[in-house]
Amino acid sequence: MDLPDDLLALLRQPSSCYLATVMPDGSPHLTQTWVDTDGQHVLINSVDGHQKVRNIRRDPRVAVTVADPGQPARYFWIRGKVLDVTTDGAVDHIEKLSQRYLGGPYPWFGGRDQVRVLLTIEAEKLG
Repeated sequence: MDLPDDLLALLRQPSSCYLATVMPDGSPHLTQTWVDTDGQHVLINSVDGHQKVRNIRRDPRVAVTVADPGQPARYFWIRGKVLDVTTDGAVDHIEKLSQRYLGGPYPWFGGRDQVRVLLTIEAEKLG
């Protein structure tokens, strides 16, 4: 599914983003996160071993909400699945996101020994 231009624009700026994954018992798990795009997919950077990553490895179905930072009532929702979880390029990607969201280098909140992963999400429905 092609992502509309308005959504792509939000994904390329420091927009508020919430990612929902499915816990082992079927309940939802919701986290706020930074967001990006490669022009076709939604990209989210995380840490290997975090609950959302464990959930995705077990069940790749996700939902994402991305809100306009200037008008929070303007948002998109996306339902889809994670196509890939990789460490390839994840450290460079978190540095790129940090420039966008914080205006400087990534502060490595959890320590430099964390393994960063890049999640690639394919949209199946959106609104």
